[in-house]
Amino acid sequence: MPKSPSTVRTVYYYNVERHGELITLKVCANGFLYNMVRILAGTLCEVGAGRMEPDAIPGILAGCDRSKAGPTFPAKGLFLKEVQYDAPAVDRAAQLTPEPQAI
Repeated sequence: MPKSPSTVRTVYYYNVERHGELITLKVCANGFLYNMVRILAGTLCEVGAGRMEPDAIPGILAGCDRSKAGPTFPAKGLFLKEVQYDAPAVDRAAQLTPEPQAI
């Protein structure tokens, strides 16, 4: 039986900044799961609203129980700003990508 892909991701940083009415969330990770950023944003909103303690977040992450996290934030207002790849990964992908063919 084939091994299923890992759902473990490493978040290198998660910064929250406020600029007047605008709240900016910046996430850097080695990959993202479906709705991962939206769930993180919803959980932080729960903390900001006082409905969840900040100290609860490490336990939520370690427990791997989605029901303990905050709601899935709506996609409205969230966007992908940038994707970065390390040079070796880009080089490997380039070697595996066939040259375009004229039709």
